[in-house]
Amino acid sequence: MAVAIDARRGQTIAQLPQILENLRRDHQVRVIFLNADTNTLIQRFSETRRRHPLSGKRDAAQETTLIEAIDKERNLLEPLRAQAHSIDTSNLPAHALRSWMQDLLKDKPVGLTVVFESFGFKKGLPSEADLVFDVRCLPNPHYDKALRPLSGKDQPVREFLEKIPEVVSMENDIIQFVEKWLPHYIADGRSYLTVAIGCTGGQHRSVSSPRVRLTPCSSTLIGCGKPCFPS
Repeated sequence: MAVAIDARRGQTIAQLPQILENLRRDHQVRVIFLNADTNTLIQRFSETRRRHPLSGKRDAAQETTLIEAIDKERNLLEPLRAQAHSIDTSNLPAHALRSWMQDLLKDKPVGLTVVFESFGFKKGLPSEADLVFDVRCLPNPHYDKALRPLSGKDQPVREFLEKIPEVVSMENDIIQFVEKWLPHYIADGRSYLTVAIGCTGGQHRSVSSPRVRLTPCSSTLIGCGKPCFPS
């Protein structure tokens, strides 16, 4: 079941957190909050040529700007975001987001969904991450001129990294750590666990690692516009 609420009806949105709490008494409720940075939202509104629902006359003389409308919406939805699993979609293409949501909404046994995402430390930590692994200590394909323009999804980069024992060891350690603690996250009532793997720019090492699917759970893969696992 899907319920749409007009963002302009602030009073209704303000009641949502309590409504969700009431529903949780008798039902299993999962709330996913899809977020994006302001620049990405501005670009999306420009591409779709849609007006923000909170835009309009600020007063008799001035229109509410798009940035002001976005900020107002963030403040309005903050209590709901605090109850939800927040996912930053800034670097996620629309088709990838659509595919991920379709997979998520399929009728399947309830379990823990592990979301792997790659990121670059120079761009900052992803706010939605539950676990963060730093792989900047691994050899960097960036310094190979032939590999520099490629990403961790490309076969030459993967072959380069697979030959390095430290890379294989790091990948195995990450997988073993996550698998070891999954039962504890499940016992804690988690529906989602976001594992962020970071290198300097988020292009080579973090995109390539880890490349083994976790066995105890279903894995949904997101990261920097490219899945962390090769297809």
